[in-house]
Amino acid sequence: MSSIARTAYRARKDWMLYLLILPTVVYFILFAYLPVADGANISFQNYRFVGESEYVGFQNYQKVFDTAGFWRVFRNTVILGLSNVVLTAFVPMLLAMMLNEVMFSPWKRFVQTILYLPHLFSWVVVGGIWIFILAPNGGIVNSIRGLFGAEPVFFLVKENLARPLYIGVNLWKQAGYVCILFLAAIAGINPELYEAAMIDGAGGFKRALYITVPELARTLKVVLLLNVMGALRIFDQIYVMRNEVVAPKVDVLMYYVYIRGLEQFDLGYAAAISVFIFLITLVITLMARRLMKYSV
Repeated sequence: MSSIARTAYRARKDWMLYLLILPTVVYFILFAYLPVADGANISFQNYRFVGESEYVGFQNYQKVFDTAGFWRVFRNTVILGLSNVVLTAFVPMLLAMMLNEVMFSPWKRFVQTILYLPHLFSWVVVGGIWIFILAPNGGIVNSIRGLFGAEPVFFLVKENLARPLYIGVNLWKQAGYVCILFLAAIAGINPELYEAAMIDGAGGFKRALYITVPELARTLKVVLLLNVMGALRIFDQIYVMRNEVVAPKVDVLMYYVYIRGLEQFDLGYAAAISVFIFLITLVITLMARRLMKYSV
């Protein structure tokens, strides 16, 4: 039987399955792939909201690489994105391994809830919480410092603190969710492996190092791959928490696209940057899959 005949046979046999998948396929075509294609088309134009748009070839792309502001936000994106990729994978894994050693179930569930709760908040709420905590007047941190006679610190407008602060807040929001993924993976590890290790005299550290960590490798690959895919698409946190003082340190590509496209109405240039982000994300995702030897 030829490949075409086999495909036709499977289509007739599993037609109900394909029918169920069809709405999802149509959704992604209409709201994902067509907008991407339209954005790529706009990137070659001097786009106008009213009137005919002129095709300018690769001028918008040339403008991207010739603009100093683009390279500044690109550098910020790489620094923040790479930090988020690493920290929001390995720190939650370490937390999950530590929580797995807690034997008192009520306390374990309480800590899991506290860790997971920030993930449920939108970035508007998270930004408001940390702006309140770090405010120079009435903020929790500066109020505690004031008890010891220390002068208030303007955390949110210090350039040297901007990147660590933004990375830390992102970790605070995302760590609980990723930690739950690792805890679920730990729950699936065969307990006989731990029993055999204990019989052989392995302590808690060695059991974690030689059993838990290798068994979590597949989950770690998934988390790292998801983090890599989102590394260049940071926006919500920056939009909520940035200010003009720390902007040179925290402005990222997606925020730059928003400013140039929707505030300055330079849509051709913004579309060119968006295509660049899409292509770079695709390349680094494929490279990450290859390096991690990840396959579905």
